[in-house]
Amino acid sequence: MSRFAKDRRVFFWEEPILDSDTPQVTVHRCPHSGVCVVTPHLSAGMNSPVIVQSLMRAFVAQNGINDPLLWFYTPMALAWLPEQLASSVVVYDCMDELSMFRGAPVELQNFEKRLFQRADLVFTGGVSLFEAKCERHPSVHAFPSGVDSNHFGKARALPADFAEHQGIGRPRMGYAGVIDERIDIGLIEEVARKRPDWQLVMIGPVVKIDPKSLPMLPNIHWLGQKAYNDLPSYFAGWDVGMMPFALNDSTRFISPTKTPEYLCAGLPVVSTPIRDVVRPYGELGLVRIAGTAEQFIECAEQLMRSGMCLKWRERADEFLRTLSWDSVWTRMDRLIHEKSQKPVAQFSSVTKESIACV
Repeated sequence: MSRFAKDRRVFFWEEPILDSDTPQVTVHRCPHSGVCVVTPHLSAGMNSPVIVQSLMRAFVAQNGINDPLLWFYTPMALAWLPEQLASSVVVYDCMDELSMFRGAPVELQNFEKRLFQRADLVFTGGVSLFEAKCERHPSVHAFPSGVDSNHFGKARALPADFAEHQGIGRPRMGYAGVIDERIDIGLIEEVARKRPDWQLVMIGPVVKIDPKSLPMLPNIHWLGQKAYNDLPSYFAGWDVGMMPFALNDSTRFISPTKTPEYLCAGLPVVSTPIRDVVRPYGELGLVRIAGTAEQFIECAEQLMRSGMCLKWRERADEFLRTLSWDSVWTRMDRLIHEKSQKPVAQFSSVTKESIACV
């Protein structure tokens, strides 16, 4: 969205917050990207799609938004959209199989069916998700996780003892991401128990699972959520980047962003056999794949001894160049131009708005 904001106004419409007696919206414009985050505020008794539609209709009129590019991250956002809101292009950016997540709304699949009927373009967050969706729409395109190479590449030159790392010994295995039903908590505990001299650093918010279910061992460090800007500093202090994902419905179609982020930071990586990690990262020899705790430990030990040799790092860097957010944005933007059925030179002046619904 920050790249689209360079030549368009981008309004990122969030889910309502139930904290106001009077329905209203607040707008925060990110000073770095120019993206405007729009947040509806409602009371608990007013949490109705009709009210959100009214707020969106008024916001569109007040800001002179005409024929916007509508960008959906979840089909559930269709409920907020005023029916009479005309659009130039509709994009469904399908990042995950949300219907398989814990607590998914029962009506989500029906909303997705409606969104497929309305969308001009469907982008998927990985190849396996593309394969699951490609027969449901005539224009589906796979966009595996991108990476901010300049940002995460900083880790290669940063010191290893940042913040909490100063009190944590070596070797260190690290994970950064949401800690929820997708994480194999049992695997983490087994690795920690079998290798008490290893330090497992876990960064990220705990959601949809009971924090009391997390193993509290001396060598597992639950550090909580950290700022995006600080992630390279944490990565610099790890010996191995790990992806201890469970193999269940919620991970069947994921394409973890941390795979290219770890590699970009110069970290060797071990992962459970997530399909979009095995193919292509495992097949290219860029990530070690482990199906059991014993294999996970064996792969990590090998990586701790060898690290990322120069040849391995060069191959990783060559592959990562195809995954930069700039290259992802360029390909997406080209598809949008083509779908708009307008000359490229005219498109930006005709459609300068993008409403992203989450």
